[in-house]
Amino acid sequence: MAQNTRTVPAGTPTNVTQNHTKGGIGESTLRPDGTLKVTGEFAYSSDMWHEDMLWGQTLRSTVAHAEIVSIDVSEALAMSGVYAVLTYDDLPAEMKNYGLEIQDTPVLAHGRVRHHGEPVALIAADHPETARRAAAKVRIEYKELPLVTDEASALAPDAPLIHEGRDDHHAGHVPHPNIVHRQPIVRGNVEEARKRADVIVEGEYVFGMQDQAFLGPESGLAVPAEDGGVDLYVATQWLHSDLRQIAPVLGLPEEKVRMTLSGVGGAFGGREDLSMQIHACLLALRTGKPVKIVYNRFESFFGHVHRHPAKLHYEHGATKDGKLTHLKARIVLDGGAYASASPAVVGNASSLGAGPYVVDDVEIEAVALYTNNPPCGAMRGFGAVQACFAYEAQMDKLAAKLGMDPVEFRQINAMEQGTLMPTGQVVDSPAPVAELLRRVKARPLPPEQQWLAAGEQADVRALPGGLSNTTHGEGVVRGVGYAVGIKNVGFSEGFDDYSTARVVLQVINGEPVAMVHTAMAEVGQGGVTVHAQIARTELGVTQVTIHPADTQVGSAGSTSASRQTYMTGGAVKNTCEAVREKVLEIGRRKNGSYHPAWATAELLLEGGKVVTDGGEVLATLADVLEGEDPIDVELEFRHRPTVPFDLVTGQGDGHVQYTFAAHRAVVEVDTELGLVKVIELATAQDVGKALNMLSVVGQIQGGTTQGLGVAVMEEIIVDPKTAKVRNPSFTDYLIPTILDTPTIPVDVLELADPNAPYGLRGLGEAPTLSSTPAVLAAIRNATGLELNKTPVRPEALTGTL
Repeated sequence: MAQNTRTVPAGTPTNVTQNHTKGGIGESTLRPDGTLKVTGEFAYSSDMWHEDMLWGQTLRSTVAHAEIVSIDVSEALAMSGVYAVLTYDDLPAEMKNYGLEIQDTPVLAHGRVRHHGEPVALIAADHPETARRAAAKVRIEYKELPLVTDEASALAPDAPLIHEGRDDHHAGHVPHPNIVHRQPIVRGNVEEARKRADVIVEGEYVFGMQDQAFLGPESGLAVPAEDGGVDLYVATQWLHSDLRQIAPVLGLPEEKVRMTLSGVGGAFGGREDLSMQIHACLLALRTGKPVKIVYNRFESFFGHVHRHPAKLHYEHGATKDGKLTHLKARIVLDGGAYASASPAVVGNASSLGAGPYVVDDVEIEAVALYTNNPPCGAMRGFGAVQACFAYEAQMDKLAAKLGMDPVEFRQINAMEQGTLMPTGQVVDSPAPVAELLRRVKARPLPPEQQWLAAGEQADVRALPGGLSNTTHGEGVVRGVGYAVGIKNVGFSEGFDDYSTARVVLQVINGEPVAMVHTAMAEVGQGGVTVHAQIARTELGVTQVTIHPADTQVGSAGSTSASRQTYMTGGAVKNTCEAVREKVLEIGRRKNGSYHPAWATAELLLEGGKVVTDGGEVLATLADVLEGEDPIDVELEFRHRPTVPFDLVTGQGDGHVQYTFAAHRAVVEVDTELGLVKVIELATAQDVGKALNMLSVVGQIQGGTTQGLGVAVMEEIIVDPKTAKVRNPSFTDYLIPTILDTPTIPVDVLELADPNAPYGLRGLGEAPTLSSTPAVLAAIRNATGLELNKTPVRPEALTGTL
């Protein structure tokens, strides 16, 4: 059998070890990778290096929908320094497509391209500039085809089919082949409930396409191995999902595709789908040399999916005393050319489309379309963001029509523990929606127009327009707005959601040391910090080593759906508990005859010692483990089961856990120039149990800032005539900087969920939901305009559209 020799490239992740005397659950321990990151010493995937590596380049389509008439690679292949040029015909295996759920995405386009920027050819060369020049010499002849860009063109009787002959498991229940998935939610009788309504409000809402805008571009390094396999070092969100999609396309068994997580510079859903992984492996296996691919920012906009743009129609009714009577909604999500995570996004948008409110009579329909627009998939908030924007605008409309305070109106209708969701699922853990709203409303408001008191010393950064120095106080008005949202935690609808953890406990140089090994993708959420805290808490050790994430251990699932602390943290906790039992078994075998407490007492591991629940020390961990083999345990952890939503009624216990956040936005708006300054975005959120408060607050503030971005500046602009992306750069696609980010006071509730490890609640996504509608509500409050589209641009405020 061939020996697999692995040359480890520069920048490969190494074990991260921290020495702490404390640092358990509930403490704000610092990130083990934090200092390296802020000093520029952390190795990201784009820093990977191999001395004899080649550079990969992807050639992408310049049109959105076209037949590929011909491809000529001869001129590119003839260039000095070019090692390979690959097209669809060069793919080595029968499987030539991939996908998270539906395998509809070609590795390289075949026959036709379905969106602007679709990969058509791959080049490997000895220098990145050579690879780029070679790509420019590949000649492709296109014959452009009619475009599908919106619901009307997608569902027309003579609409071009984006995917002909669909045979996926959603194809049989959608009314048109250009609908990826459709999920209705039906409960009660909306027509009868409408008769009880004293007021009815309707609204049409448009949510723009948002980019994840992570700062670290897609990148990775593929190294061919002597056994015919490949070692891939890559920034991703889900190693084992990547592996499941990569191996069949390479024609290799999974054990010959060995993946290691390299440094990830942000993700937010954009790394859940494959980007350059298969391409780098194909080039490495073809050339026999390591191949590195790093996207520039322009290519990154085409290299990953985006948040689904949406059009939403909502109708709510209420009685004159403020009780909701009914909800009827239709949510249309543009999934773009390939399915990605669209089916699951539809499930979230529909099942969470009523918001955190009690409403007994509901009809919601959510669909995702196939179009020739850029593919859309996972992004922080995952379908619940678009719905929250719409239903929170509706709550403000209802409150205004009834002459009620918008917060009080929400509190009257707020769900609580025991509420029945529109899907029929009982909310069986704390749901403090009314309390979260109370807390953000009770917070003192920041002083109005603070720059006035400063006079000539006023800092222009405090004014709308900031350093552009365009506003000097004329026409500036204050606005305050509120919003609250509901998000699910974990994978839903019957998905077998599990995480794996391996924990090794041994004595090294006389000290007990725990090693935690998972495949969890650390994308900035702080999992490496929390895993070490859990190990210290459960095993009573001070030194914990976090092994680099790879596929040599079982799957940890995706770093998405606010699930990793719940799921992989739960796996680490369970595995540590099993290791602890083995320690106690050894202790009883060695020392049981010397002290009766070994057999009768509740024993704990604390401070490197075995102690009774009364605090009596029975032995040190080092003594118990001395002369023993390392204790090595690997276990899986699963949450309670969920079920798919019924395809007709949408009924079913589809979610594991719900999480809630509320926001109050305070803005100052220059109504003459259409400029907005967000002064404060106060938030309150229930996290169940804060395992690390510093990380908790950071996640809440980060999610809040992403919601701010889509409220006032972020949108990928797709030309409706050509379906081409018009702003694929950070020059034209704007994201909030520190100058745009307001004060974000955070109020954290800790109401434990009895079904979750430590009572925790997934928290990373919820603040992204309600921050956007809170900002829009505040701008409406300041201007009196309806503003039913994100982002709010100056021309929408000045009437110069």
